[in-house]
Amino acid sequence: MALIEVQKAKKIYQLGETQIEALRGVDLSIDAGDFVAVWGPSGSGKSTLCHLMGVIDEPTSGTILFDGENVSKLGDNEQSELRNRKIGFVFQSFNLVPVLSSLENVMLPLQMQNLEAGEVRERALEMLDKVGLADFVDHWPKKLSGGQRQRVAIARALVTDPKVVVADEPTANLDSENALLIIELMRKLDRSIGTSFIFSTHDERLLERVDRKVHLQDGLITEDIRLN
Repeated sequence: MALIEVQKAKKIYQLGETQIEALRGVDLSIDAGDFVAVWGPSGSGKSTLCHLMGVIDEPTSGTILFDGENVSKLGDNEQSELRNRKIGFVFQSFNLVPVLSSLENVMLPLQMQNLEAGEVRERALEMLDKVGLADFVDHWPKKLSGGQRQRVAIARALVTDPKVVVADEPTANLDSENALLIIELMRKLDRSIGTSFIFSTHDERLLERVDRKVHLQDGLITEDIRLN
C-alpha cells in the first residue's frame, strides 16, 4: 500500500470573481522511502500539490489518502494529530521562531506531544547532531546563515520521526552551493532513516540528486520518471 495517494485531485482558488484552477485532476502515489522532486515553473501547482500531500490543505474535489485513510474524513483535531506525528514540514522561509534557540525550535514539535522534558531535549540534540549543527544548539536563528537555518528546519521536521517530510521550495532562499548541500543532506537522511522526502522546486539543477521527478505544468502531471 502506498504511503500517500492523490486521486483525481483538483484545487480551485477563488480570487474575487476569478477562479484559478491550480490542480486539474492529479493522480500521484508516493511510497515509503521515496525521494521525490515535484518540479515545474512558477504557477504550475507544485506548492498546492505539496500542501495537499502534507494535509495542510484539502482538494476542491478528489481524494487524498494517507496510510490508506481518506484525510478529508478526519476532523480538524485528527488532521492536526496526523500532521504532528507522521508529517514533517520544511518551508522556503525556514519558519523558525526567532526568539527561540536552535535547540528550542527543534524541541517544539515534541513538546506538543507531551513527552518528558529529558526525552524531548535528548531527541532534539541528537537530530541537530545528525544535520551537522551540534555546535550551534544555543544560537538564535538570526545568528545562523541561511543554510544553517534550513538545517534547523530539517531537524525540526524530522525530530518526531515522521513517515514523510514535505519541503516546499526548501532551497529557494539559498545560494547554489547551499541549495545543493541541503538537497544532499535530505538525500542522506532519506537513505539513513528511511523517511520519505517530497520537495517542490523550479531549480532543474537539483533534479540530478533525486530518485524520482514529477513534472507539473498548468496543474497537470506531464512526466513522472523514477530514476532509481
